[in-house]
Amino acid sequence: MKVADAVALAGHEVHVCRYREARTLLRWLGPDLRGLRVLDVAGGDGYWAAQARRRGAWAVALDIADAKLRWGHRLAAPAALVRGDALELPFADASFDRVMSICAIEHFDDGARSLDEMARVLAPGGELVMSADALTLAERWPRLYRAHCERYHVKRTYSHDDLTGLLAARGFDVIAHQYQFRTRWAQQLYLGLSAYGGKVGFNAAAPVMPLVAASDAAARGDGGAIVLIRARRHPKPPRPADGPGGTAPRPLGAGRRLHS
Repeated sequence: MKVADAVALAGHEVHVCRYREARTLLRWLGPDLRGLRVLDVAGGDGYWAAQARRRGAWAVALDIADAKLRWGHRLAAPAALVRGDALELPFADASFDRVMSICAIEHFDDGARSLDEMARVLAPGGELVMSADALTLAERWPRLYRAHCERYHVKRTYSHDDLTGLLAARGFDVIAHQYQFRTRWAQQLYLGLSAYGGKVGFNAAAPVMPLVAASDAAARGDGGAIVLIRARRHPKPPRPADGPGGTAPRPLGAGRRLHS
């Protein structure tokens, strides 16, 4: 294994939350992605897009951070890596069959705009899988919450209801959702690690993953530190045929093109 792959594995999979979070989203994408076009928005070094590629997808990771993309190019089997802004995706309309975004929207200056763009590049009938900081009990620990937001540049948090409403307005049906770190102690653990532990703390706490998963399974109610969403974009109604009063359908990708 290359050094870059070992570092990426430790950063993404030896982690108190990311492994279970991202693996759930990948499971929702499906085990066989052959022939599908998959985009990971704010995908960093492309590690998770590369996992979709291993399942047969033509996979692209987009990020605005040059350093992360440079690191991604060192991986043994990288996905396609594109530098770009999640608020203005450099892809044509309906360019992808699946879109993935892992705990990114809470960092964007305009989360709604990012969803506009994800909807635009997703083909009708395609699926979006995403996660976001929810922190539904954050008011119990205001100091930890402020420290979390300052350290990781969190602009706002999103509950299941928040995202369901935003997605419905953009032509999506939410077909599954899941909260992780559902109990009070688990949400406090997540905030505490974020505020004071950082990446080292999140990785060092990885052995408690089974305990968090077990407590999630036993928890009641609908809330948690992280929310995961699976949504499907509405299929477009059939367009009328050419002729009186009719218009020809636009070819796939008509609209904005890849930036040069």
